[in-house]
Order: sequence, then structure tokens, then C-alpha cells
Amino acid sequence: MMAPLQAEALDISFKLLPAIIVFLMMASFLVIGFVFKVADAEGMWVAGRGIGNIENGMAIGANWMSAASYLGLAGLVALSGFYGLAFIVGWTTGYFVLLIFLAAQMRRFGKYTAPDFVADRFNSPMARALAAFTTLLIAYVYSVGQARGMGLVGQYVFGLDIVPMIVVMMTITVGYLALSGMLGATKNMAVQYVILIVAFLAGVYVVGFSQGYSTILPQIEYGALFSELSRQFSEPFIGGSGYYLWVATAFSLIFGTCGLPHVLVRFYTVKNERTARWSTVSGLFFIMLLYWAAPAMAAFGVDLFAAVNGISPDAVYSGQQAMSGAEGDVIVVLAAQFADLPRWFVGLVAAGGMAAAIATTAGLFITASSAVAHDIYSELINPDATQRQQVLIGRATIVGIGALVTVTAFNPPALIGELVAYAFSLAGTVLFPMFFLGLWWENTNRQGALAGMTVGLLLWITSIINSVLPAYVGFLADVAGGSGQAIIPIYAQYVPPIGAALVGTPLVFLVTIAVSMATPEPPLETKRMVRQCHSPEPMGQQQTAEDIVADGGEEMAADGGRAADDGTADGGRATDDAAAEGDRADDGTTEGR
Repeated sequence: MMAPLQAEALDISFKLLPAIIVFLMMASFLVIGFVFKVADAEGMWVAGRGIGNIENGMAIGANWMSAASYLGLAGLVALSGFYGLAFIVGWTTGYFVLLIFLAAQMRRFGKYTAPDFVADRFNSPMARALAAFTTLLIAYVYSVGQARGMGLVGQYVFGLDIVPMIVVMMTITVGYLALSGMLGATKNMAVQYVILIVAFLAGVYVVGFSQGYSTILPQIEYGALFSELSRQFSEPFIGGSGYYLWVATAFSLIFGTCGLPHVLVRFYTVKNERTARWSTVSGLFFIMLLYWAAPAMAAFGVDLFAAVNGISPDAVYSGQQAMSGAEGDVIVVLAAQFADLPRWFVGLVAAGGMAAAIATTAGLFITASSAVAHDIYSELINPDATQRQQVLIGRATIVGIGALVTVTAFNPPALIGELVAYAFSLAGTVLFPMFFLGLWWENTNRQGALAGMTVGLLLWITSIINSVLPAYVGFLADVAGGSGQAIIPIYAQYVPPIGAALVGTPLVFLVTIAVSMATPEPPLETKRMVRQCHSPEPMGQQQTAEDIVADGGEEMAADGGRAADDGTADGGRATDDAAAEGDRADDGTTEGR
């Protein structure tokens, strides 16, 4: 096994004040997890469906802005310049798709997990199994980057080697998650968001002002550095990345955002569909605060790296003193360090990166545990499982996947941002088409979903085998002609792991639609559930589309020409009968109407 890549430029030594900051932060997470610990499945997976708009928006922001955003995004921009813009575009644009097409509809469907939705919508245990397997894969690949980020930050603060730091930080994270579940994780995410955004913005503003790069708006003023930096920043597609890879990466990140289970589960934790929409808006605003500033921190870091090492900006990218991938991953911390800021301040910036990594790991591990405990164990293996058994299995899953992620993070296959992008590519290829078609085309059936998900999984897995595994598996490297080579170069060019969704997502859509059209339509009850997801009538906090359909509350003609609602919400019942000429008679109240 190769030695883990170190960030050589980091001041790796024990720092008392930063260590105190990190210790207090981690201790607060454990305390919050204990205070909001759960004992039932609803609290474990969806926080009792009682989270409000702002709090959920902050949780979305923290859940989303992982080490890949806090540390890796600036590193990607620093090392790949214009190509790094694809990550900023992709990781934000996806939320507009979520807001318009999925947020409220997913909340109205009202399940616990993403595999839950797939199974109930397509009436298939096998679809549940495929979705649960995909969820586990996403959580595993995504979390490796987070563990790596924790280790790098821990190195800076505590002065230890990266391997023990990864072990220690992951142990604390797994401990509070196994205790608290989704409710405690959500409360912690709100706190973690405040820590990470204050730390990041403080770093950008103080580094920019103290070094003369900016005054009051570094997000715009950093552009003045372009004339001094390498053309990497200002000319598109330098260093081997072309137009196709830029488009493929941005596409995969946009639609991968809409397929990530740990993002979509946030819509199950809120009170109603209106809160789901506004949570998305709030979350996008909170994310924007960091993403708008990340390129500025990258530019500051590159210029300071060149100045401290006495090299030209071009030499940052090539040569003996070039910035390594590990150093790019911690460029946010390095920029503060190179600016000769007080150690406690650099420690605060580093602590923000750790908070970001822990917040995202929390969301990923909760979705992974729910996939195993709820979707596999309770639904497929032991339908009579008690809530206590489900919670125990979920906690065991958190410990198991935590151990696997920890070991993999010792020697990861790519930069933090690239690792995360692999997970997005998988989500966009396999899960997003199921969510979109499941909610917007009522004739999507079980056979179509199974065919589409199978094709998507095979396409992504073959892409990973073709392009990533030759660096780790000896016989694959021999077949490829070298550890850094792809087995089939043309396949790696057009179906790269980081952008496989550009080919995969349209292909899965086509396969799913074609097979659905060639096979029998889904049951009428399933169609009614889909229609209920688009009903203008509000629903109660604990209600789902299935509940209302089962009560006979959504009777729609097949041609969509007439609808009559007889639903119950918060103890009130309403019956609306609409005549074709527009006459209306209301009897009862629904949610205060």
C-alpha cells in the first residue's frame, strides 16, 4: 500500500488554541447528539417530520457543503482553473431543478428514504434493493473524501500523521451519529453550518484584506489577480481538459444533485410541501455564500503559494515545487497560513473545514443506515422487525461503513472534489431518472424502472473499472498498459467517471420510457399517488400521498378531467366538488381553510 499523500506545505505541529477550538466543537456535537438522541424509526430517519424552513435550509447547506466544497472546491479551482468552474456551476444549478421539479412532490409522497420512494412508486422489492445498493455506494464514495478532509485538517491542528487523525475524527463522527440519528444530526448540521460559513468568510475577507488583494468584496475584487496568475485561471481547458469533459462534469453534478439520497431525505424531514420548497430556497442562499467566495480563496492561495516558495505562478502547476493534490485540497488553510495570520485564526479556518466534512458525513451515514436497516432489513429480510431492531441495525451500519470509509481514506484514488463527483455521477445516472419519471410520468412502471436502473449501474461501474481501478488493481493495470491508463481509452474519453451521467442519464431515461411503453401500465392506485403529489390541496404534517389515496381522497379520472378530494388533515375533513361550469361548494376545512 502506498504511503498516504501528505500536504507538505502545511505547518504540521500541535497548536494549542486551534486544538481547543476543534475539541470544543467536537464536544458540542456529541452533546447535541446526546440531547436529541432518538429511540424510534421516525426520529432516526426523518426527524419526526418537524423541521422548519430556516433550520432545514441550514441543514441542507451544511449537509451539502462538504469537505469537497469547503476545502476541495477552492483546490479544484486552484489546480484546474477554468475547468473548476464546472463544479461551481454544477453544484448550484441542480438546486433549481430540485426546487421546480422534486422538492414539494417528494415531500407529498412522504416516505422515509429514497429507496422507499422507488419501491413504493414502482411496486418492486427488487427496485428497492437496487436503490438501496446505489445509496450505499454513493455514501461510501462520497464519505471517503470527507474522511480525507478531516484527516488533513487534523494534521494541521494536532501535528500528527494523517492516518491516526482520520481514525480519531471518524471515530468521533460515527459515535455521535450512532447515538443521535437524523434528529440530532439535523440540529448539529445547523450549528455546523454557522461554524463553517463564519470560518470560511472570515478567512476570505481577512486574507484578502491583509495581503492587499481586496477591501470589502473579495468575491469580485480577486479578478485583479488574473494578470499575475498563470493562464490556467483565465484560459479555458488547459492541462488536458476539453469542452466535452467540462460539459460532462457540469451535467453530472447538476443532475447528480437531484439524485443524492442524503439531499432528498431533507424534504422528508419538514412539516409540509411549502416548507420543502422554501427550505430549498434557503439552502441555495446559504450555499451561495460559500460558493461565491471559493474562487477568490483559490486565487489568493495560488498567489501566496508562489510567493512563499519563490516560484512563478506557472511553476505552481508543474515542476519540482509544484502544488501537490493534497496541498490543493487544503488550499483554504494554506492561504491563511501563508498570509501569516495568527495561529488561532488559521485554526478557526481549519475547524470550519472539519465541521463541513462532519456535517456531510452525518447525512451520508444516516441515509446509508436507513438503506440497510429500513429498506433491506425491515422491508426485505424481516418485515416483522421492531423499531428497536431497526434502530440497532442502523447504528451497526453506521459503525460498519465508518470503518470501511476510514480505511479507504488512508490512500484515496483522487482529490476530494473528484471523489465526490464520482458519487454525483452515480446518483445522476441511476437515481435521478427514477425520481423524475416516478413523479412526473404516471405510466412509468416496474419493468421500466428495473431496466433503467440496471443499465445505469452497469454503465457507472464499468466506467470506474475502466478508468479508476487500474491504479489500484494489478492485473487491471497490466491490461491497461500502466496504472495511470484506462483499459479502453475511447470509453474513458466519453464516459469518464466524473461525468458519466452525460451519456448515462439520457440513456437511462430512454430505456425506462421504452420498456414502460412496451409493458403493462402500473396499477391505478399508483397513478393516483402520483397525481396526489401534484394536488394543490395541502396535506397534514404526518400525511403521505399513500394515506390520502387509501382513504379515497384522490379519485381522478384517467383523462385528468375531473378530481374529487376527500382527505383528512390535522383532524379536519373537507369535500370539494367542482362542477364543469366552475360552480363550487365547500363543506369542511382542510388545514385551516
